[in-house]
Amino acid sequence: MINWGIVGLGNMGHKFASSLEETNNSKLRGIASLNDQRLKNFQETFNIKNEFLYKNYNELLEEKNIDAIYIATLNNSHLELIKSCAKNKKNILCEKPFTLNYEEAQEARDYINRNKVFFFEAIAFRSHPQTQIVREIINQNEIGDITTVETSFGFKVKKINPKSRLFNKNLGGGSILDLGCYPLSTLNFLFNKDSKYEFTSANGTFCSTDVDDSANAEILINNKVKCTIKVSIKENFDNKTVIKGTKGEIIINNPWLPEKKTTLDIKNNNSFYKKFINSDLSIFANQTQKVSENFLNKTQNDKFLVDIDDSLNIMRNLTEWSNIIKK
Repeated sequence: MINWGIVGLGNMGHKFASSLEETNNSKLRGIASLNDQRLKNFQETFNIKNEFLYKNYNELLEEKNIDAIYIATLNNSHLELIKSCAKNKKNILCEKPFTLNYEEAQEARDYINRNKVFFFEAIAFRSHPQTQIVREIINQNEIGDITTVETSFGFKVKKINPKSRLFNKNLGGGSILDLGCYPLSTLNFLFNKDSKYEFTSANGTFCSTDVDDSANAEILINNKVKCTIKVSIKENFDNKTVIKGTKGEIIINNPWLPEKKTTLDIKNNNSFYKKFINSDLSIFANQTQKVSENFLNKTQNDKFLVDIDDSLNIMRNLTEWSNIIKK
């Protein structure tokens, strides 16, 4: 059983605590917030004992009965919390993006490796059964060799709030940092970690707070697979992933937040069928269950989770993408 602590009690903190209740290998044993009212509200919602409440992050991180920490604070605080977790020998599940840029990502990686703790980034779709089915279809050669990938994630925020994490540059705002990890994580999953990524083109737009509110890129992988990725916080996209091969294609209808029941559309030569996928757990519970399983087994290289090497690769490409559109 993994005893979890939560740092940051906002929306994702609530979703994580709810996910723990669905698992059979995880328990909530500590919550920390710098906001007394938020701490109290969270306690009441999840019926948490007083002894598991911490008004100071360090006190939670130093608690010997805590095995792992879920980091759900604002993006700009992730690096220091990762370093503190690592120094206190706590395994880590960190909300995306786990850092603000590639330089920070390298520093986080060094602390994680030096202190020999396990780390995963919370990109939850990777641990959903749907992702495993996609892998099986590709491995069974149903669509042949992959030739192109098209994937997007976009939603419309009606009002720009300069204080919001989405629109505040100091908090790590912008569409690339907030959403770009999803399409890039898909590419990382489809291709080996040592694959060559080449940005052949990239464009973006910026809002009044000077963060990118939309961006797109063309990426050539291993000099042969053409990938098109798009993100936006000012426009609703269809939010689908289309993987085309020499023999057919897979359409992932709900790639980023698949429900307990979801579908894939598979075309193979002249045939077409719809694959129905059922999950016993919610998307976040799948992630929590699988992360805790890896912590218990002391394993790191789970292709259905985003480990530190995967995260480093994603952040390198996010940073390059961001730098290109700023020129």
